[in-house]
Amino acid sequence: MEFYQRDRTLQPAGYTPIYKTSVARSPRQAMLSLQGSLSESTGPVFGQNELGPLDNDLIRNYAKDGDPIGERIIVHGRVLDENNRPVPHTLVEFWQANAGGRYRHKKDTYLAPIDPNFGGCGRALTDENGYYFFRTIKPGPYPWRNYVNSWRPAHIHFSVFGSGFAQRLITQMYFEGDPLIKECPIVHVIPDEDAINRLIAPIDLNGSIPLDTIAYKFDIVLRGRRSTLFENRLEGN
Repeated sequence: MEFYQRDRTLQPAGYTPIYKTSVARSPRQAMLSLQGSLSESTGPVFGQNELGPLDNDLIRNYAKDGDPIGERIIVHGRVLDENNRPVPHTLVEFWQANAGGRYRHKKDTYLAPIDPNFGGCGRALTDENGYYFFRTIKPGPYPWRNYVNSWRPAHIHFSVFGSGFAQRLITQMYFEGDPLIKECPIVHVIPDEDAINRLIAPIDLNGSIPLDTIAYKFDIVLRGRRSTLFENRLEGN
């Protein structure tokens, strides 16, 4: 079954001068529309044996001599398609800055210190209901050279493969109540306010661990597949 066409009215334009680095890397010609291939709709396939026991625990998976510094959080949610069907057994990868707003990357020269006990990346597989979760430290905001005093709000990067390469999504999750969201040029290249709101994870006190960890809930929606229509089941299979 083929995937639905993307709704490009919800996607940022390639050329958005308020996000200065998009000027040099945006396409100058119209995109080509190609028929999806079998390999794009049937792979990749991941198994539980490809993950380590601490892959979804960013508090512990890089720790050397203690826990990392910062606010302990849980991020959890479901991966769904456009038909609200769960996407099971799909790989969810995540990476982020530490509590001071610095990435463990040689090109990150922000003056905040590197946390020796925090690596900032992990991965998880969704279960049969499309559910995933991980523990981490809440990332901090950081400055970037867009304008003189531009700051990125706290965020976590996500990569989700879905059940086919044509579903793969790379996105960012923001945190409810962060005042920097409305100031961020990257956020505001998204043309639809509802689409922006879907990137903001609300606090989920029911998922929190008292005296330990605050939870945020973040559901991810991928492209859906066209459904075979049956006469006795007009809503599809």
